[in-house]
Amino acid sequence: MKPTVTVLDYGSGNVRSAVRSLERAGAEVKLSAQAVDVLEADGLVVPGVGAFQTVMDELKQVDAIRMIGRRVAGGRPVLAICVGLQILFEAGVEHGVRTEGMAEWPGVVEQLPAEVLPHMGWNTVQVPSGSVLFEGVAQERFYFVHSYAVQNWDFDVSQPKMRPPLVTWSEHGSKFIAAVENGPLSATQFHPEKSGDAGARLLRNWVNSLPKSRPQRSTNGTEAS
Repeated sequence: MKPTVTVLDYGSGNVRSAVRSLERAGAEVKLSAQAVDVLEADGLVVPGVGAFQTVMDELKQVDAIRMIGRRVAGGRPVLAICVGLQILFEAGVEHGVRTEGMAEWPGVVEQLPAEVLPHMGWNTVQVPSGSVLFEGVAQERFYFVHSYAVQNWDFDVSQPKMRPPLVTWSEHGSKFIAAVENGPLSATQFHPEKSGDAGARLLRNWVNSLPKSRPQRSTNGTEAS
């Protein structure tokens, strides 16, 4: 039985490539913002294209902030992409305007100090040991399109029972966070759906890690207890 994945449909650009890539990765995929689809799918993918503030506003319009929070609190897998990663941090600053994010992780999204922006094209990543997302592709390149990123990570590791997130880095003008793996919550600054074979393997790694929680059906068509 294929794991079910909902790609959050809230108006963020062309997400059809993400849907197709996830289907090729072995998932049963639905494009939706309906609560039943967002909350009950085995995995949720949050895409993001454009400005931090715009994405936050669009997510709020479909009640996605609350639904994403519910999934994370319940240990239900979420994969966020590009600006989808950015809004998981404390805030984003664009053109002097600060917009509050979801604050799942510490850090502020700011413009990269690079001579050429946007950072568009293929780049390498520095993957920590133990990564599930990057298994088999840690040495590969991935496709980035962005001008803003989180360039500092200050996670509180004072609580010994809390396993710190795995943080993957890349560099353009300065080091920046390219991906985070934190229990049920994973995110990439790059676009795996546009990253060729490496991106396809990464999505397959994520899909294969999903717990399949749909109820089994008995032979007479009713849900088994």
